[in-house]
Amino acid sequence: MSDEPVPIIGGTGALGFGLALRWAAAGLPVIIGSRSAERAEEAAGKLRERLPDASVEGLENAEAAQRGPIVVLAVPFRNQSENLTNLREVLREGQILVDSTVPLAAALSGRATRLLGVPQGSAAEQAQEMVPDGVTVVSALHTVGGAKLGDLDHALDEDVPVMGDKREPKKRVADLIARIDGLRPVNAGLLETARLVEGITPLLISVNSRNKTHAGIRFTQLPEPKW
Repeated sequence: MSDEPVPIIGGTGALGFGLALRWAAAGLPVIIGSRSAERAEEAAGKLRERLPDASVEGLENAEAAQRGPIVVLAVPFRNQSENLTNLREVLREGQILVDSTVPLAAALSGRATRLLGVPQGSAAEQAQEMVPDGVTVVSALHTVGGAKLGDLDHALDEDVPVMGDKREPKKRVADLIARIDGLRPVNAGLLETARLVEGITPLLISVNSRNKTHAGIRFTQLPEPKW
């Protein structure tokens, strides 16, 4: 894939900033988006402190979302609907939205180890209903922890399920994920499969809290994922 900018909506949070850091380390230009342009630029400055040669900008979300063909949404579930409503006027036909949202009960002051029911079946399917016509939602990055991504000394070695209804956008997202050393994208099926994969996040939270670690997932006996 070409080295086009990667806008990250919610790029000031742990997951979004960690992804920005890793993609910048891989040589990709990144755009950190936030509801506040000031906060976005502050995060971009912190990234540049760690990677002086990085190509990174901090912009308000709506401006950031217009800067690349693949837009990553890395916000808590409680903010997903608001962000997508605000982006409806700027997302354009042909863009891909990568939804990493997980409907954790923590969004409603519940436990992070519990999953909320979503009428559409999953946060990703809700996102597909909300984006403008011609924008394709691909679901991914639910099982990678922000803390690990944000520690460049931590070697990654895990699989990332990728779900979507269209092969070509899904493969483009997979290629983007694969630019992060140690992450292997795996074709996990149609977008509706996201309702299963989103549930892995609270499982990992439970396992990791009990074992004081940052475990991810790995599919065994899968030498080369097929697309």
